[in-house]
Amino acid sequence: MGSREIRSSEGLPEKSPAAVGRRKLESYFMASEERRTPAEIIGGDYVVGTTPVNIKGKPIEDLSKTGGWLAAFFIFGNEMAERMAYFGLSVNMVTFMFYVMHRPFSSSANAVNNFLGISQASSVLGGFLADAYLGRYWTIAIFTTIYLLGLTGITLCATMHIFTPSQSQCDKLSILLGNCEQPKQWQMAYLNTVLYITGFGAAGIRPCVSSFGADQFDERSRDYKTHLDRFFNFFYLSVTIGAIIAFTMVVYIQMKYGWGSAFGALAIAMGMSNLVFFLGTPLYRHRLPGGSPLTRIAQVLVAAFRKRKVPFSDSDLVGLYELPGKRSAIKGSQKIEHTDDFRFLDKAALQLKEDGPNPSPWNLCTVTQVEEVKILLKLLPVPACTIMLSVVLTEYLTLSVQQAYTLNTHMGHLKLPVTCMPVFPGVSIFLILALYYYTFAPLARRITGHPQGATQLQRVGLGLVVSILSVAWAGAFERYRRNYAVRNGYEALFLSAMPDLSAYWLLIQYCLIGVAEVFCIVGLLEFLYQEAPDAMRSVGSAYAAVAGGLGCFVASILNNIVKAVTGNEAEGRNSWLAQNINYGRFDYLYWLLAVLSMINFCVFLFFAKRYKYRGRNEIGMEVLRENK
Repeated sequence: MGSREIRSSEGLPEKSPAAVGRRKLESYFMASEERRTPAEIIGGDYVVGTTPVNIKGKPIEDLSKTGGWLAAFFIFGNEMAERMAYFGLSVNMVTFMFYVMHRPFSSSANAVNNFLGISQASSVLGGFLADAYLGRYWTIAIFTTIYLLGLTGITLCATMHIFTPSQSQCDKLSILLGNCEQPKQWQMAYLNTVLYITGFGAAGIRPCVSSFGADQFDERSRDYKTHLDRFFNFFYLSVTIGAIIAFTMVVYIQMKYGWGSAFGALAIAMGMSNLVFFLGTPLYRHRLPGGSPLTRIAQVLVAAFRKRKVPFSDSDLVGLYELPGKRSAIKGSQKIEHTDDFRFLDKAALQLKEDGPNPSPWNLCTVTQVEEVKILLKLLPVPACTIMLSVVLTEYLTLSVQQAYTLNTHMGHLKLPVTCMPVFPGVSIFLILALYYYTFAPLARRITGHPQGATQLQRVGLGLVVSILSVAWAGAFERYRRNYAVRNGYEALFLSAMPDLSAYWLLIQYCLIGVAEVFCIVGLLEFLYQEAPDAMRSVGSAYAAVAGGLGCFVASILNNIVKAVTGNEAEGRNSWLAQNINYGRFDYLYWLLAVLSMINFCVFLFFAKRYKYRGRNEIGMEVLRENK
């Protein structure tokens, strides 16, 4: 038998290696349904792996009364409030720490970047709990309550003077010179605690909301992919609306009524969204948690390591192990057909005679379990390539605000607050998503012939290209802005607006990054949901959040490296990120980001061209349609 041949347990006739080929396990997918595993029987009811169930885990008798767009809109409300709170904190917390807690601007920005990074990077915890034990509904319910507690704590910090240093005899100049009273150690400890409680709540919600919303649509429907495509666009639209409210109404409340009212508004909005989410409970469709994905991954790695020396042509080899029947042993999952990727992991599914009739999963894993690990490995490069987009977005939140302080923000007789400037990417996203199905999709459909206009990876790639254009323009405009300040005597006046140079030149980079987000992030969320294993979809969605969190960390690390390499206080040399933006060279940093983004896009192309979309198990889908 050839060294690359793997036999199934049905036995093989004596033929030459060229004639035999590789067996594909059809017998295991087409076998009788009489053998049912415990994963298929819940309370006496027979449940297909991905069959929607009610909140008690029972099959839903009449699916027409649950799920669909009505259920999705209850979930949109929760996501809108969560994003409103997230962006409201991201745009206001830096200035709160600077003006109220009297922390330096750079350390305040880094503290908020770290908070944003940790809240996103730890999203894998929420995805794990949802897929393993709690299910997506209960994970959202628990962590959205934690989120509300954190926001309440932040509101108390901004409302009660005991939690902040004294504000007497502390004007803007004193703050800039660092002469104001510094916060006590316990005051900063309290603020950081409630801030990270809020981040922990966000980490549990973020990977589950998009997946739970997508679960409301019937995979057996012929319009399923169309509904899914529209859902993720509307989902990101709700994210954008939350961001727009944060950058406008919340900023207005802060300026008009103070910090306590602004953070209190976020807490009230979160409380109302929780109420809306729970009101929709009778409408929701649920998916059964499939048990610990980390345990299943560990079992595959351990079993593959133990059998690493067993050749595929071993005489004791029975074949690749899979349970008979159409249904998977993994709760909440269909069977996944064998692929040739990462062949070293196939060792975990090599069934030997010595394994016996009841093998330990630490010695022998099913093909579906092995394929789960393969899929997670194949997915990894795509969200990893979106980290640079998150780096650019993170830098925009801080650097572009500093740019806007030096520019004229008047719109006619109306003067917009500088902290409102990040609203423009949200407005551009809103317009693009609103026009998506009437402009881009039909045009792209004519060019590509694809039903949705472009594949998910094509949309991700397009978003990365537009992000390169955005940051390149940002560098070009910042060079012009800095030279203008030097020529016209504004070099030392970095907090004074130059009346003849409009801040609305920043709209070009804002709108471009908004377009980049629409294509990249929406395409990525849809890609991860559809390609991830059935029982690991929350973990798959967490990939996107983790990439966003790593982007925040990378931005902080990059800023620290730039400061260390380009600046030297002893020699009187300013860094690129000097507190006086006119002494610094933000344009160099933007162009560095453009170069890194270009390299990142080349890496993305390398992996995207080699990626093969996962074919859904048609046999499993037939079972679903039969049970409809």
